[in-house]
Amino acid sequence: MMIRILFAASPDIAVPTLETLAQEGGGDWELAGLLTNADRRKGRSGQAEPTAAGVAADRLSIARLKPEKLDGAAREAVAALKPDLLVSFAYGKLFGPKFLALFPLGGINIHPSLLPKYRGPSPIPAAILHRETETGITIQRLAPEMDTGNILLQETFPLEGRETTASLSDTVARKSAVLIKRVIRDLGLGEIEERLQNHGEATYCRLLSKEDGRIDWSLSAPEIDARIRAFSPWPLAWTKHGEEMLFILEGRPGDCPPPEGASSGSGPGTVLGISKNQGILVQTGDGVLVLERLQYQTRKALDWKAFINGARNFLQARLA
Repeated sequence: MMIRILFAASPDIAVPTLETLAQEGGGDWELAGLLTNADRRKGRSGQAEPTAAGVAADRLSIARLKPEKLDGAAREAVAALKPDLLVSFAYGKLFGPKFLALFPLGGINIHPSLLPKYRGPSPIPAAILHRETETGITIQRLAPEMDTGNILLQETFPLEGRETTASLSDTVARKSAVLIKRVIRDLGLGEIEERLQNHGEATYCRLLSKEDGRIDWSLSAPEIDARIRAFSPWPLAWTKHGEEMLFILEGRPGDCPPPEGASSGSGPGTVLGISKNQGILVQTGDGVLVLERLQYQTRKALDWKAFINGARNFLQARLA
């Protein structure tokens, strides 16, 4: 059975799956088109730019639909493509019953967590924030309530503890492109097995905001380290040095003693000094955090040695 697929996606993480759907169908499927978010104005020029998936679709000569709303006009445009199956990956909008009724084989969704864990829009940062030792990818049926559909396929993989949202997203992107092929082929053969989620075990994550990135120095060094990694590349972990916003781009819990002259009673956020082999040492609520790469809001990113050479009144300062 040849399955015609409409792929709904917007960000970079979905591009490898889009490429797979466009190029590797063989006799099992064909890609009817891409449904993506509307172009948005970006940068100083204010020029409208397509989503990352939209850019890839143009490169691959794939029909691209980019409605502002999934209204009657959008449904007509989708129906004209005569799709059998909707495949969604980080599209950014909810699908109503009228929209899903356009697909004889229904809809499936790629979600980067081990559902029912971390339902919601930010499962990759959530896994890092909670310092999980493993995470995974779930391909599930689309359901009226977000991330509640039956599980079609799930893969678990370990975390090393140094992942950022950027690096973990790259891993998920690659793995998802492989897993989706198995699911679509099993659907075409009628061999797919569905498993109910245990809704009583569900946990949730929410959209991140810029304020989430502000560092609370009363937390422990491992907790702050997890936030630095979880909020890279957005919204970035940040603090204040005086009146200036300072982004902490890279760091890690320290495994060295405080430098000579550092007060044992230094409060959280105090810059204790430097370790020549590691970086800038900052007191936290429990342990020392080593800062390795930093950036003032209005300047370029620097490694810690270059930063400390140019930063005035930084040693012994209190970050807040």
